[in-house]
Amino acid sequence: MLRAFAVPRDPGPLVTSPQLRECPGCGLFQIVPAMAANMRSDCERCGTRLRSTRADPTGRCLALTFTSLVLFAILWLAMLMKVSTAGIVHETTILSGPSELVRHGLWPLALAVSFTTAFAPLIKFAGTLYVLVGLRMRTLPPNLRGIFLISRRMGTWAMLEVLLLGVFVAYTKLGDLVTIELGPAVYALGVLTVVIVWAELALDPQAVWEEIERRGQTHAPMPPLAPLEYRPGAAGCEECKLVCVPSEHDGRCPRCGSRVHERKPDSLNRTLSLSLAGAILYIPANVYPVLTVIQLGSGAPSTIMGGVEELVSSKMYPLALLVFFASVLVPLFKLISLIGMISVTSLPGTAQTAGVFLRQRTKLYFIVAWIGRWSMVDIFMESLLGALVQFGRAVTIDPGMGALAFCAVVIVTIVAAEAFDPRLMWDAAARNPHRQGRPSAVPQGSAARALPAG
Repeated sequence: MLRAFAVPRDPGPLVTSPQLRECPGCGLFQIVPAMAANMRSDCERCGTRLRSTRADPTGRCLALTFTSLVLFAILWLAMLMKVSTAGIVHETTILSGPSELVRHGLWPLALAVSFTTAFAPLIKFAGTLYVLVGLRMRTLPPNLRGIFLISRRMGTWAMLEVLLLGVFVAYTKLGDLVTIELGPAVYALGVLTVVIVWAELALDPQAVWEEIERRGQTHAPMPPLAPLEYRPGAAGCEECKLVCVPSEHDGRCPRCGSRVHERKPDSLNRTLSLSLAGAILYIPANVYPVLTVIQLGSGAPSTIMGGVEELVSSKMYPLALLVFFASVLVPLFKLISLIGMISVTSLPGTAQTAGVFLRQRTKLYFIVAWIGRWSMVDIFMESLLGALVQFGRAVTIDPGMGALAFCAVVIVTIVAAEAFDPRLMWDAAARNPHRQGRPSAVPQGSAARALPAG
């Protein structure tokens, strides 16, 4: 069914041409119409975002990414906090957290914290800057497509905005133990978080891929005109969104070189295995202590729920709710949601049963895929507390093994969400007849909705 397009009163010149796309949410092949700047195109069946255009798709992001690198350097080199108690003064940097975790033998936790707050953001910023600067050069630097692929993948693991929340929680919890003075790194992190979000909103990744294609730096030769009709065996590339027939290019996308599959390989089994692993790890994560606070020679280990109870006892109700939500409810919500989506998709039943709340379950999947990273706030908080509060017999805070198990839960559930393919839910409901070998049933006239961005 062809839908009417909603456009601004003065749409301005078109900045894209019509393109065939496969919706990553439901698997429907449809035409994304030609759009002007600052518009978006949504799937006409499930509402998943297919494309957003920008008036300046790369230039503004280039400036913001360079700013991000400068702020990132300040974050890691400047003082984070100065804490003092009983006449003892202690200055720390962001590097102090992973170093303290290594000292306690929790090197896997130190590696996770370092990767999500240092290596992944640095690769994302540097890679994006390399590509955006390279596209403005007369002679392209090598491997723009490969570096852009890596920088975009790092977006899942770059968690500086979560780190900011962890700093806030740590600062609030330390108020009764020590005197705190914020350093330049904290202010740099606050500004950096805003700049990161702004840069992501300013970038049009599709425009970058199209420019790489136009400049001829693709994995394989590209046709002069992209086809607008579905062909048997076609699939949408998960990375650059190009619709291609993988068998014609050794199973790879001709534009970016990524492996292309009609559906994520062994999606249900991998997601189920990872979800069960996360459910098993969830038990020691909540049973074993995550922190031990020793003040004047006395103290006791504290679990995640114990920490929430302490915050409630201290009448820090908003903070207690935040920690409870991020550290207890979110991992549980992810595990229940993923296992529920797998069950509805894979258990024997009719297509009518599999189609119940199908659109809502698709939206639920994208919520699950986005929200899981925020559980790392507890890990960042514990890393900071362990580094900040080391005052000998006066007061010390030591991270525990429960933090390691909890970090494993967060990472495993993030990977599980990445492994799940929401299009399988629509396949199970018999909404994608081309998957049953009837390509003629694909709605060739379908078109995505084009709407003003915002």
